[in-house]
Amino acid sequence: MNVKTKLSDCLRPLLLGALFLGTAANAAVQSIDKVVAIVDNDVVMQSQLDQRVHEVQQTIAKRGGGMPPPGVLDQQVLERLIVENLQLQIGERSGIRITDEELNQAVGTIAQRNNMTVDQFRAALAHDGLNYDDARDQIKREMIISRVRQRRVAERIQVSEQEVKNFLASDLGKMQLSEELHLANILIPTPESASSEAIQSAYRQAMDVYQQLKQGADFGQLAVAKSGSDNALEGGDMGWRKAAQLPPPFDRELSSMAVGDITQPARTPGGFIILKLLAKRGGEAQMRDEVHVRHILVKPSPIRDEAKTKALVQSLYDRILAGEDFAELAKNYSEDPGSALNGGDLNWIDPSVLVPEFREVMAKTPQGQLSKPFQTQYGWHVLEVLGRRATDSTEQAREQQAMTVLRNKKYDEELQNWLRQIREEAYVEIKLPGADQAAQ
Repeated sequence: MNVKTKLSDCLRPLLLGALFLGTAANAAVQSIDKVVAIVDNDVVMQSQLDQRVHEVQQTIAKRGGGMPPPGVLDQQVLERLIVENLQLQIGERSGIRITDEELNQAVGTIAQRNNMTVDQFRAALAHDGLNYDDARDQIKREMIISRVRQRRVAERIQVSEQEVKNFLASDLGKMQLSEELHLANILIPTPESASSEAIQSAYRQAMDVYQQLKQGADFGQLAVAKSGSDNALEGGDMGWRKAAQLPPPFDRELSSMAVGDITQPARTPGGFIILKLLAKRGGEAQMRDEVHVRHILVKPSPIRDEAKTKALVQSLYDRILAGEDFAELAKNYSEDPGSALNGGDLNWIDPSVLVPEFREVMAKTPQGQLSKPFQTQYGWHVLEVLGRRATDSTEQAREQQAMTVLRNKKYDEELQNWLRQIREEAYVEIKLPGADQAAQ
């Protein structure tokens, strides 16, 4: 008998005892909750399974999809709960905690993304038959799981500069990072074995359509009336296409065109085609705002409480206003190890990498002026804005996109391997009626 089996054997009588005690007290008013799976040192209860199955059914119904058979759905959801439970246990052992403030902020963010207030979000959940407190608990669990995955998976993933360069130079990289074009077409078809006269006739028709378009005719109407393409009834709309996926010379020609422009008729195997550029996205120059800023950070400590910390930074603020050198005070007092030796200078920095409180104060502070003392999660600050500029970061943006693509690919692969590993190494005993019994 292995250690995991002993743990479950110790756990089982405690669970049964708790259930019998609960039954004795509440038998008249509620049914007995049951254990549907033992997962290492924890359990999954029937009530948890029922609640999650209900949530999944609601989601499937909203999408209008077909509902799987109840037994199949129960087993799929239970397996998801087992893997979640294992991650939550890892989080518990690792000391990961979600504060009420963090949870409230997360709920607020979810509501905001759905263009709702928190009260409207609560009402929407109730309308869907979901309990707000249960939703908060689920959000909290997902936050813990996210942090567990960050520590166990994401932090181990490394992408080298060479990998980024290789990806950018590859056909796949060029395609994934190229701009996208929304196109429409009009095709004047030619038979497979067309005579020269038929080809000339088709060309004249295409040029006639082209001239009408140049004079302001509606592209969609002409596509319906004249195009032989299978999307003619949709006004010739081809949807979004990657520039790198288009055959030459269309890839280069369309990339250099302005939105709304049309191409001259071009011969293709199917006939003469005219393309209109409806919209572009991605691939454009990336301009980034940067701020040159310096700051002094003072942190509370066991020997300096919040009030004394605030008083110290206020004193430093007053001394700078009185004419003392900012850089010297930063070197002597700032507790930001990354900038203190440089006189508090953070150099040119992208505001998006800074915490919201720092970013907001920096945005409101005029160039060449000092901010009043303010607080962030790191402590108390005073900052000075030295300059602002917009820089072309197209190349950096492409490198960052490539980095993100490669990291996501590695993360997805590593996450699935890790989830499979923790599932295989865990003791799991499934007690759901009709399910296969599994124990490791």
